[in-house]
Amino acid sequence: MAEFTMELNDEQKEVRDWIHGFAADVVRPAAAEWDEREETPWPVIQEAAKIGLYSLDFYAQQFFDPTGLGIPMTMEELFWGDAGIALSIVGTGLAAVGVLANGTEEQIGTWVPQMYGDANDVKVAAFCSSEPDAGSDVASMRTRAVYDEAKDEWVLNGTKTWATNGGIANVHVVVAVVDPELGSKGHASFIVPPNTPGLSQGQKFKKHGIRASHTAEVVLEDVRVPGHCLLGGKGKLDERLARAREKAKAGGERVKNAAMATFEASRPAVGAMAVGTARAAYEEALEYATTREQFGRPIIDNQGVAFQLADMRTQIDAARLLVWRASWMATTGKPFTSAEGSMSKLFASETAKKVTAQAIQILGGNGFTREYPVERMHRDAAIYTIFEGTSEIQRLVIARTLSGMPIR
Repeated sequence: MAEFTMELNDEQKEVRDWIHGFAADVVRPAAAEWDEREETPWPVIQEAAKIGLYSLDFYAQQFFDPTGLGIPMTMEELFWGDAGIALSIVGTGLAAVGVLANGTEEQIGTWVPQMYGDANDVKVAAFCSSEPDAGSDVASMRTRAVYDEAKDEWVLNGTKTWATNGGIANVHVVVAVVDPELGSKGHASFIVPPNTPGLSQGQKFKKHGIRASHTAEVVLEDVRVPGHCLLGGKGKLDERLARAREKAKAGGERVKNAAMATFEASRPAVGAMAVGTARAAYEEALEYATTREQFGRPIIDNQGVAFQLADMRTQIDAARLLVWRASWMATTGKPFTSAEGSMSKLFASETAKKVTAQAIQILGGNGFTREYPVERMHRDAAIYTIFEGTSEIQRLVIARTLSGMPIR
């Protein structure tokens, strides 16, 4: 088991610097354009694919880094470049994690490569869980999956929302209800292969931030998928449902569902995204404060500015510590006994909102214009306290974990 350390090894430093170079040289120069266009930056994704940054092999290497720091390091550097473009590059990863967390070895080997394609034919994937009436309240999910035993097919009907790459994805991973009586315990995840009839894109959302990332509804109308597209297989599902029914009879409480397994695995990574955005805004503010002069001296000479920058840096470093701890714990199999994953996501996302707002304040009127990137960073940072569990949900998870009480 790898010991926890804040010191990257030489190989990790080399990878970090490589990603940072791509973020600085390719992502940042394109950030403002794709934010304005509000379109998926396919040319940038293709450039990432050409150098191996957008590939199954690269993310597998980082995912299986024994220290647990590969993924958060990658996320921080990419999102330091630009959150919208970075999310277009890494958005496929959430669907891939869904398969890795719940699928068989055969399913992983079959479907994850198809999520990425290759440098000559780039593909993306989508993880579809949230619904118009069921975001954090996963027990209210209405999308149904009914098994047609005669044909060994599952029939999916419903509407998903807030799906990154929804509708434009090559592969969709869809969470659906298979046993309504079990609430959130009666869910399962399904692969919807490319060009499956009945799946279509609904509304594409025009967003406040991360505008280079495609977000849309996914409509499922009598979508039929083969039995082998049920992640984990039917035998495993039947066993899990049987245990859930027994626990329900006995008054048991906790059975993990497929969507929650994916979110638990990804929350520290979202925290790392937030750290990257916060760090970018801090660096812009620091450079501005040391070069902008008022009353004959740099504005950083004023305590009001200097103390803000001190707080910003302290909060960013604290957020990174929480993210790295949670990532290391997840990789080394240590349980989140105090909801450390949710802690990392909560603190890092709140830090990103606060730091980007402070950066605008330090830049003054310039910070409020699109001539400077901190305005975009602040808009982007708003998503971190919302997606993959709002800050309120993170606090609820932490409180319930610490108290053992069903706080509502």
